[in-house]
Amino acid sequence: MKILLLSSAFNGLTQRAWVELQRAGHRVTVELALSAETIREAVRLSDPHLIICPFLRERVPDDIWMTRQTIIIHPGPVGDRGPSSLDWAILEGASTWGVTALQAVAEMDAGPIWSAREFAVPLGISKSALYNGPVTDAAIAVIHDVVDKAQVVGFVPTPLDSIPAHRLRGRLRPSTRADDRRIDWDTDTTSDVLRKVAASDGSPGAPCLLFGEQLRAFDASPAVAFTATRARDGERENTLLSRRDGAVLVPTVDGAVWIGHLRRASQPKLPANLVLADHVQPLPVATSEAPGPETGRDVRYHRHGPVGWISFDFYNGAMSTEHCRRLLAAFTWASQQDTRVIVLRGGDTFFSNGIHLNVIEAAERPATAAWTNIDAMDDLCQAIITCTSQLVVAGISGSAGAGGIMLALGADLVAARTGVVLNPHYDNMGLYGSEYWTYTLPRRVGKDAAATLTTECLPVGDVEAADMGLVDRLLPREPSEYDDALLALASELAGAGWQEALDAKTSRLAADEAEMPLEVYRTRELSRMAVNFFTENRHADLRRAFVFKEKPTATPQNIALHRHSLAWRDDLQGSSVTGGPAATIGAQSSGLLTPAPTT
Repeated sequence: MKILLLSSAFNGLTQRAWVELQRAGHRVTVELALSAETIREAVRLSDPHLIICPFLRERVPDDIWMTRQTIIIHPGPVGDRGPSSLDWAILEGASTWGVTALQAVAEMDAGPIWSAREFAVPLGISKSALYNGPVTDAAIAVIHDVVDKAQVVGFVPTPLDSIPAHRLRGRLRPSTRADDRRIDWDTDTTSDVLRKVAASDGSPGAPCLLFGEQLRAFDASPAVAFTATRARDGERENTLLSRRDGAVLVPTVDGAVWIGHLRRASQPKLPANLVLADHVQPLPVATSEAPGPETGRDVRYHRHGPVGWISFDFYNGAMSTEHCRRLLAAFTWASQQDTRVIVLRGGDTFFSNGIHLNVIEAAERPATAAWTNIDAMDDLCQAIITCTSQLVVAGISGSAGAGGIMLALGADLVAARTGVVLNPHYDNMGLYGSEYWTYTLPRRVGKDAAATLTTECLPVGDVEAADMGLVDRLLPREPSEYDDALLALASELAGAGWQEALDAKTSRLAADEAEMPLEVYRTRELSRMAVNFFTENRHADLRRAFVFKEKPTATPQNIALHRHSLAWRDDLQGSSVTGGPAATIGAQSSGLLTPAPTT
């Protein structure tokens, strides 16, 4: 089928739909819903059999949905209606939720139902984690079901008003207001604060007052070690109890809560210690009781026999200079233990997306901040690549992009959760890239495929990544099952044959260094990055647009295949690395990409 994905953004769900529908053999193109006229033009150019809207805030023009099968993917159960579906689900403590595919009609979310799925809502999950996890999984199942039904002659969706009231799981809800999610430190319990922040995570944040300033709070977690008596000491509005890893500990009426990120009006979302810099320095630093380095709440170390397990979960997968240094400290400590394997296990939502663009944008000298950040990222990647005391396993547990993927490729084995989407490229942010990618990427997929991946700038699905050698193993999607399988894999590597594998790794690294020292790759990459950061304006402009969520002016050509007719012709379908023949490129060459000369 010819399928047009009409979306407000090429977000994680839309990318996964793009990947999986292409894998199923369909012709798929994307149009961002920038205006009614661009939507009409996209429909005229693509002439789709089916329009699917995975993530759409705007209305579909009447003349489109009245003449084309147009399916809206709504993040709520059957009967749920309104733009704040997930916000209400978390605010009201729903234990189950769902995704529904509805045919577009004049009234929002009121069309006939094509498909629906329900799922359990994990306790304490944030809105962004819920959307990128259970909602996306259910939405993909629903989208496949819709496409199958669209090919059945005579299929008729179920009218909403024909469903008995007792079968309707949802109802029409208004948009949430600021007061619905506002934190009052004088009256809210810890659970109240956690729920409000979780319901507001990603956007728009939970309004709160700290030190007389109106802020938006994100990234909250409980602080079980602090009692209500201690939390009530002092004036709550102007009291912070502790600090750790960029987060601040704020008292509630019955305990305390860690707030990881805050945002001032018209400024980017930042680690809380940067927003409250004038109030943070005198605070005591909270320490971890876990064994290993004092790495805090977003980097943790555990040992499982011969396996050292480093868990890290950086908000939105962004790694600032301090994040890189903390993870490097943990990795260095782990490499000094008498284990055989080190596992690097990222967060469920994101493994890593590379350098922290928000922190860089907010810096007094952004270019210098970017340079320091990429240098710290390179230090971490170097430690992973050159570790010869243990085998290293990268657990890509969430989607990843840019330097975050290249970080994982420095490991000896890469094991990804089923369903992850990878974006192994930098150019859409105006960067050449570093993290030793000119060494690790061609080594895995070959020179030609590496060039394709980094220039086409398209998402790569889990199956395609495994086919081309970007990842070595695909493990179960459910997080606890993934962890069990990842530990079993690491334990297997630590068993018989471990010494032979370690010796082979050491010999291979020595041979590679003899051919071209790793420092040469780093120097060449950084010479290009220096130009990106300090000389050109493109990265600064793209970074600013990303950080402040500026609306794009057009759909990128690489996903809007209908806008360049050659790519939409039958004989050229499947030429992308995300599906079709090129998805099985594999390691065709052992040669290395030739970086541009230093400048």
